[in-house]
Amino acid sequence: MSQHASDLDPALQLDNQLCFKLYAASRAVIRGYKPMLDRLHLTYPQYLAMLVLWEWQGAPPAQPTVKALGERLLLDSGTLTPLLKRLDQLGLLLRKRSSDDEREVHLALTDAGRALREQVLPLKQQLLCEHGVDLDEMAELRDRVGQLLERFMAQR
Repeated sequence: MSQHASDLDPALQLDNQLCFKLYAASRAVIRGYKPMLDRLHLTYPQYLAMLVLWEWQGAPPAQPTVKALGERLLLDSGTLTPLLKRLDQLGLLLRKRSSDDEREVHLALTDAGRALREQVLPLKQQLLCEHGVDLDEMAELRDRVGQLLERFMAQR
């Protein structure tokens, strides 16, 4: 005998799953970013890497390495390596092996990589405006999701 959706425990219904809402919202936001990123010739993961590299311009870590970038983005080096190779090919960053430890790869933005930052802000503001995003609501949601992420990361 099959059960009807109304017979199911609400805790098992898709629309009641925070994980699904986060997943679907993430995909929708990334899709919303695509036109902006296409104009910049970046994928979404490349854009995230560039955000960190731009942050590092103002406050660099002790070692601006692939490992440090992976820790910041919660990505492993196997995922980052092709992404960084492509950014290197685009002329946006330089990768250089450490003279002290060949396993370490240091990262630095090129002039073109630094200049790209200036193109992002107006495009991002246009994107937010087109989607009617309330900046205060977005900041509150970002902070709440950040707290959730911290809780899950603390249990790793």
